[in-house]
Amino acid sequence: MEFFDAIPLEEALKRLNRVINLRLEYEKVHIMESLGRVVYEDVISPEDVPGFSRATMDGYAVRARDTYGASESLPAIISIAGEVVMGKVPEIQVKPGSGVKIPTGGMLPEGADSVVMIEHTELLDKNTLSILKPVSPGDNIIEKGEDIKQGEVLIGKGSAIRPQDIGALAGVGYTEIKVVKKPVVSIISTGDEIIEPTAPKLEPGQIRDINSYTIGALVKEWGGIPRPLGIVEDTREQLVSALEEALEKSHCVVLSGGSSVGTRDLTQQVVSGMGEVILHGVSVKPGKPTLVGIVRGRPVICLPGHPVSAMITCRLFVKAVLDRFLGRAQKDFSVKLSAHIMRNLASAGGRTHYIGVKLKSEGDKLMAIPIMGKSSMISTMIKADGLAIIPQEKEGVEKGGKVEVCLF
Repeated sequence: MEFFDAIPLEEALKRLNRVINLRLEYEKVHIMESLGRVVYEDVISPEDVPGFSRATMDGYAVRARDTYGASESLPAIISIAGEVVMGKVPEIQVKPGSGVKIPTGGMLPEGADSVVMIEHTELLDKNTLSILKPVSPGDNIIEKGEDIKQGEVLIGKGSAIRPQDIGALAGVGYTEIKVVKKPVVSIISTGDEIIEPTAPKLEPGQIRDINSYTIGALVKEWGGIPRPLGIVEDTREQLVSALEEALEKSHCVVLSGGSSVGTRDLTQQVVSGMGEVILHGVSVKPGKPTLVGIVRGRPVICLPGHPVSAMITCRLFVKAVLDRFLGRAQKDFSVKLSAHIMRNLASAGGRTHYIGVKLKSEGDKLMAIPIMGKSSMISTMIKADGLAIIPQEKEGVEKGGKVEVCLF
């Protein structure tokens, strides 16, 4: 078999996006169960927040003009017309030269445009107040609709719900929300040497299945439902049977192992026989032999067998598929930082290189310490805080040079 031609990562992702047209249906969930879920459609606020102008401090509701020029040596004197009761509409009107006592959160009475903080006042008697500091219109109050306006887009379609979003939903009266149904991802490990982690003893040449568990955890982290289908032997019949089952019960299939070119690797033959291979070989390191196909309208992503390669290419391709299904903005990593690399790093030109790094601060600089090791060593990922990227147009980076770091 001829060795595959690797294509740039950007082109690989474009090819993948062009063939994924499926958007999942929605389901309604209680807002307390919605954290991290993706909003199906724009959420419009049905009401203003707050629904009335209210005080943000304990004090006195006044007309700001009645306080102009007030000071401790020459205070403004007003009469106290009454008091606002929490949870009730005030029946008192603030007229020129008067004020109304108001608690934090109380409704601003008619005629008032500001609140004087209680610590800036002195009671002369039960009906007379001395104001020691002036206020401007709008001071110490929040206007009706100042926080959220009726008809405003509260949470946009495709957004992942955060704790503050849940609070806002509750604040405008939502208890349920439409979210995109979670995509189901079937996960298959291939290889005659792979055995389940439950095996009490390893025979010579055997290794326990790592990839099904790391890939499953990543799928769950990204909003999908992992569906492990176990370990499949390197035979055409086993691979075809496993893919048939996976395609019937999931939206996407991920295989690990069997994507490198060799006499025993049947994945490409099986995928091309059942559907279409849209790419085989990506200009990334590690992860060059990644294969992506479409079978019966479902993406089938075949990741390299080495754990580090599988994790990195999973972040690049499986996450892109889930983002597409969920209608979520595509990002390979959620947070990226700039850091100074702490040793010289070589890189093969023409390939985007990902290297595990540990971060530490030195003065006002963020430093990245490379975690060196082969792509078969899961320990490099355990020790790392993220991945430093060396772009394909560079042939390395010198010690002290800046690199972009994608945080895990």
